[in-house]
Amino acid sequence: MIIDRDGNTTIITQETASVKTLVSNIEAAYDTHKNYHLIIKLSSLEQVALEEVVEFLRLSNNHRADKKSFVIVSEKVDLDLVPVEMVVVPTLQEAYDIIEMEDIERDLGF
Repeated sequence: MIIDRDGNTTIITQETASVKTLVSNIEAAYDTHKNYHLIIKLSSLEQVALEEVVEFLRLSNNHRADKKSFVIVSEKVDLDLVPVEMVVVPTLQEAYDIIEMEDIERDLGF
């Protein structure tokens, strides 16, 4: 797991661990990430199954409930199958765009 900070955003990049291990590692260190928007990059994986994306559902719901964005980046996920309450985009730039839009929505009270 590679962790980078860019302003008020933390980018966590998948290395070699399984998605379940990555979710566990993020949850274990959650206190250090809870005040930042989170981008989870799964780009290094050959394949990403829907079941693997759903592993992030609880973490995503909790983070978004605290008024912070949670975005998964993977071009290997069928976006039509992703649960509505999750945000998955194919590129890092789109993840930043989503965070910016969600910040504007929060500022406007939506």
